[in-house]
Amino acid sequence: MKQQANQMRPGQVIEYEGRRWTVLKIQIITPGKGGAFIQVEMRDIKTGTKKDDRWRTADTVERLMTEDKEFTYSYADGENLVLMDPETFEQTVVPAAILGDRLPFLVENMTVSVKLIEGDPVGMELPASVVLEVAEADPVVKGQTASSSYKPALLSNGVKTLVPPFVTAGEKIVVKTEDGSYVERAKG
Repeated sequence: MKQQANQMRPGQVIEYEGRRWTVLKIQIITPGKGGAFIQVEMRDIKTGTKKDDRWRTADTVERLMTEDKEFTYSYADGENLVLMDPETFEQTVVPAAILGDRLPFLVENMTVSVKLIEGDPVGMELPASVVLEVAEADPVVKGQTASSSYKPALLSNGVKTLVPPFVTAGEKIVVKTEDGSYVERAKG
């Protein structure tokens, strides 16, 4: 299905130069002189290599239709992730590179949405947020105001993020899986 380049969104799968690519990031740039263009970061589905490319807003790209299917994450097996179909209990193996930078946010028994083309996994979506424990947090600096300054913290999955001064090591917090940013303290 053809679509204009300026309608591409992260998570979509496109066909470009005879290969299938998952769109990771998109940025529309309007220079002071000349027409606007789209800067796209994408990953080759087969090889896992990343590529940046530019299109004019009027260009068309071939978007591939995907089918979304829910799976439960079981465990990591080397470079692969083992997922289970909650209805048939069959196991499916997908490459870990499919998640890119979001891999540390994958938690056992998490329900994930896998994008399929003709039965082949081409993309994976995580829930919007996940609860993680703060492994280390810097002490509060005297005179720091709670509203304006966040402090560095290390999460149990090894990702560094910024948290409000009142968060201490050992607490569970909710973070966005998209970028690892702090949302709130975990309830319960």
